[in-house]
Amino acid sequence: MSVMVARKKVVRKWEKLPGRNTFCCDGRIMMARQKGIFYLTLFLILGTCALFFAFECRYLAVQLSPAIPVFAAVLFLFAMATLLRTSFSDPGVIPRALPDEAAFIEMEIEATNGTVPQGQRPPPRIKNFQINNQIVKLKYCYTCKIFRPPRASHCSICDNCVERFDHHCPWVGNCVGKRNYRYFYLFILSLSLLTIYIFTFNIVYVALSETVTGGLGLLSGCSQSLTVLTVLEVLICFFTLWSVVGLTGFHTFLVALNQTTNEDIKGSWTGKNRVQNPYSHGNIVKNCCEVLCGPLPPSVLDRRGILQQEESTAQEGSCPRGPGTQEPPALQGPGQAQEAHSVFSLQVPAASVSNTEMPEEKQRTPGELPVPSLDAGRAEH
Repeated sequence: MSVMVARKKVVRKWEKLPGRNTFCCDGRIMMARQKGIFYLTLFLILGTCALFFAFECRYLAVQLSPAIPVFAAVLFLFAMATLLRTSFSDPGVIPRALPDEAAFIEMEIEATNGTVPQGQRPPPRIKNFQINNQIVKLKYCYTCKIFRPPRASHCSICDNCVERFDHHCPWVGNCVGKRNYRYFYLFILSLSLLTIYIFTFNIVYVALSETVTGGLGLLSGCSQSLTVLTVLEVLICFFTLWSVVGLTGFHTFLVALNQTTNEDIKGSWTGKNRVQNPYSHGNIVKNCCEVLCGPLPPSVLDRRGILQQEESTAQEGSCPRGPGTQEPPALQGPGQAQEAHSVFSLQVPAASVSNTEMPEEKQRTPGELPVPSLDAGRAEH
């Protein structure tokens, strides 16, 4: 006997979130789907540092100072920690509007703008918001069905609206926004210092290797020659130096002005209108403290929240039966149903047919007397 039982399947909210993101570790790690360049970043950092620690550091620690590999290890660990923190965290994604909320916003927009005649372009969906005596426009996102907060923008790669959107960085495999910008800045800063450090001591290693050992005891053990791996490290650091150090300088300039990359590219505060930045405090120290040391807002996605969905499943249940009764076989198809019915009808004796199983003309109530049939009367005569 089959019984329908309703079971509740636990589903996390990150499994139903829209957008083009990937999640790992039950929603704790959030990244973009395009992660190829992020793996290249890991390969370059890990490969260069591994070669440096395996070859040059041992020689320089003996010849110059044991503090050289220690300081390099500190820079390496700090750069890797900030990189992973930037890549695996929520940059500040804004949830999309629910169907009821989107319908309410649409009704509100139609009530404000009125009906638009055919052939005319509808007015832009914009709300004016005042910040520090400055009018800021809140734009409507047709994908997320919301009015974006100030400084927010929609990322076309991740397909999400991100609060205080700076840019999408393929090197870290994630968007850079309000919740991970400080870690991104610390990453490029520490990576610049690490690149300069390795590049400098590679040059020192080359100089010491080519120096002829003389009477100085410092260089008496210098017997290693210049290897191909050292040249490879120098080339990687040389080309990385220009891009990473230049990027660090550019973001230092933006932090000092309390400005984002998106605002700088669009010319929001330095365009033709010469509108003053309402988010700047007019002080470099205050701007740096707000961007790098301000309170970190919590994530509003609730990625690991629980959504319960009911699923009905069939279970086999047994009920008590008499010693002489047999359970009919399960009916699966039309042919099998007829065969099972014939077998079952042969097993039931004629005397066991109850009053409810008789035809309608032969059924009687408990107080009714039996009426002899016409055939019985003819038999008596």
